[in-house]
Amino acid sequence: MRHFHRTHISPADALAVADEFFPTLGLTRATAHARARTYTGNLGALTLKVRPEGGHYTFIEVETDQPGESRLDRNVKRYFVKVHRTADPSHRLQAAY
Repeated sequence: MRHFHRTHISPADALAVADEFFPTLGLTRATAHARARTYTGNLGALTLKVRPEGGHYTFIEVETDQPGESRLDRNVKRYFVKVHRTADPSHRLQAAY
């Protein structure tokens, strides 16, 4: 599955959050490039790429090797929440009924 997120934090900060978040899930960093990471583990494998977009935005793209809504995909979404909270620590998520 492919997931993406746009944020105001820098690409380096997005990668730092990923390096902190994904090892807590038991995933190890298989490769590291200037703007990409690959993590593997029991949950599966994922490739994370970041790139600057439109001047002040960072585009984060994550591709997993899992079909459908797997545990790994749900954790990718949690990573995006962590990135969002890094960009805006005062923001509180609310249900939109």
